[in-house]
Amino acid sequence: MTTEVPRTPAPDEEWLRLDHQICFALHAASRAFTGVYRSLLKDLGLTYPQYLVMLVLWERDEIPVKQLGERLRLDSGTLSPLLKRLEAAGLVTRERSAHDERSVRVRLTAEGTALRGRAALVPPRIMAATGLGPDEIEDLHVRLARLTDALDSAVPGLSGPAADTTDPEGTAHCG
Repeated sequence: MTTEVPRTPAPDEEWLRLDHQICFALHAASRAFTGVYRSLLKDLGLTYPQYLVMLVLWERDEIPVKQLGERLRLDSGTLSPLLKRLEAAGLVTRERSAHDERSVRVRLTAEGTALRGRAALVPPRIMAATGLGPDEIEDLHVRLARLTDALDSAVPGLSGPAADTTDPEGTAHCG
């Protein structure tokens, strides 16, 4: 009777295991976050990407679309439909600049400003859903920012809106 000795995977084979892919771990976490946000934002009438737009506008009431896209790392093809839906919902207005017809500025409406109060309930609920403490959340945030910076630097010209790998519904894609 011969017993087959289990083969130990070579290091290269280990690297190709799904469980060893940090990209997949981030992708899975992103999808899980999006699911929790979807549930919490339903009462606000916002999708997760729309919520991100509103967060920027609550920080700064008026901003050029180009700067908004840069801040959110979204290209205009992704951002424009989001803004149109937010405008149709009465939360923002878009206006062409009188000084530069190519520039469009986004501004909160009174309804968009008022929504901020209700949205203030979202972050504590998200934090509770993570099961992490404030220090762990801060540490994770710092590490993810460092990872993002490193990846942006790894391939010149790949960062920013041109590198957007998020579809309009906010699902991150790994490559």
